[in-house]
Amino acid sequence: MIGLVQDAPRSAVLERMLAAAQPERVGAVTSIAGLGIQVRGVDAAIGDLLEIGHDRARAEVVAVTERSATAMPLDRIEGLSAGAPVRSTRGRMTVPTGRGLLGRVIDATGNPIDGKGPIWDTVQMPLDSPPPSALGRQRITAPLPLGVRALDTMTAVGQGQRIGLFAGSGVGKSSLLSMIARGTEAEVSVIALIGERGREVREFLEDDLGPEGLARSVVVVSTADQPALMRVRAAFTATRIAESFRDLGQHAVLMMDSLTRVAMAQREIGLSIGEPPATRGYPPSVFGLLARLLERAGTGPVGSVTGIYTVLVDGDDHNEPIADTTRSILDGHIVLDRKLATAGHFPSIDVLESISRVASRVTSPDQKAAAQILRGVMAARRDMQDLIDVGAYQRGINPRVDAALDNEAGILSFLQQRMDDSTSYADAWTRLALLVRAMGVN
Repeated sequence: MIGLVQDAPRSAVLERMLAAAQPERVGAVTSIAGLGIQVRGVDAAIGDLLEIGHDRARAEVVAVTERSATAMPLDRIEGLSAGAPVRSTRGRMTVPTGRGLLGRVIDATGNPIDGKGPIWDTVQMPLDSPPPSALGRQRITAPLPLGVRALDTMTAVGQGQRIGLFAGSGVGKSSLLSMIARGTEAEVSVIALIGERGREVREFLEDDLGPEGLARSVVVVSTADQPALMRVRAAFTATRIAESFRDLGQHAVLMMDSLTRVAMAQREIGLSIGEPPATRGYPPSVFGLLARLLERAGTGPVGSVTGIYTVLVDGDDHNEPIADTTRSILDGHIVLDRKLATAGHFPSIDVLESISRVASRVTSPDQKAAAQILRGVMAARRDMQDLIDVGAYQRGINPRVDAALDNEAGILSFLQQRMDDSTSYADAWTRLALLVRAMGVN
């Protein structure tokens, strides 16, 4: 009988009791250099959470050696010194998921920061989750209306697509993203504001998103002053929350502003733990992180996560490392042009340089033909623009250029849109069809 009892499997409760009864092993900080905190005396693996110092500031293990581990802080560590105690939590980061998050603003660790009290009706889930398998993903076949005419027609986005908004600073990426947040027909919006100025967060919530948009959104915030690890974790927290809605069979849209600041935060982390700088100072881990993060969006066996990411191009160079890598992973890119922005053209979308790789799968043949005609007319005018500027172009040489000149006001009216104006998907295509008919070209 005694042998049977000894051989019986222990319950989960008993396991937790035995773990709690074990003596606590306290390590110590050996050095602090840059963002990295070297610790010894604790058993730790990559991703484990530690509590450091007498204030028990949280830190995550990002590198390990035979004798020590390197952790990155999630909280502020002012006053921390060598010799400070280090305790292992024997756990990893989790995030709250569920419909109780709708209408709430949280930080990178899932704690509410909107002053509305605790969040109920949620389930804690591990932060890390594998992306859907390549053969387990549903094909993208349905469009996702965004409420922006130039996007819904010229670069149609599908449910489960991943697309980037590429532009330099001050060209209107955040404004366009807020316009999409209000106008999209997605069931749920998860918005990640990463590396933003603290001033801009409240302006975005109150002016751009508004009460109606916030009611069906979850907003994850990590401002520029927070530790680099918090900025990276904010991207994965927002992605994990969007994935949880996808797992319920819903169609969620994940908007991240900006992906470049996530890459810059990872660069800080990588350089601090001794990674060699590679392309323009970005260590190899940055490019691996971008692939892992972006592949988690998309379609699944049920539901979908449509990813819309802003990419801040360095010096308006659209071939810089982060922009080039991101463009190669995403399913399309929307280019915002500084010349259009300075001319007061909003949204400042360069439709000729913008591409959606799934547009042909989510539009009808007539819709695709109408979009191609407008592209052809605009491209013909662009090729002749130098002659037009000097007055050397003669009408009748190219019917498409003539159509562009005769319908210039109509084209601009179609492509421009006020921030507070949301156009329905059907109305956007109707207006494009009328414009193409008025141009009278094939």
